[in-house]
Amino acid sequence: MSAIAAFSQTCRDRRALMAALRVALFVGTLLFTINHGWAAANGQMTRSRWISALLTYCVPFLVSLHGQSMARSRLPATDNIPSAPLGTDREPTEL
Repeated sequence: MSAIAAFSQTCRDRRALMAALRVALFVGTLLFTINHGWAAANGQMTRSRWISALLTYCVPFLVSLHGQSMARSRLPATDNIPSAPLGTDREPTEL
């Protein structure tokens, strides 16, 4: 599967989007606190800082989707491509 087709398919996958959203909320909040925490706490958030803060959440969201789509594009071409992010739809194995 081509990388573009895999990314397009990943963007339509609800489970992949939810996983990317969780990553964005966690990583974005961490980065927001590091980069803008002082300004937010002291009421010094300017328009450009708010735009930067928005991008702070967008970047991990898109990186997560990209990683999931790259993993999906490397799967063998079959009809049973998983619709969930890799590793989340497997049954637990016994040792």
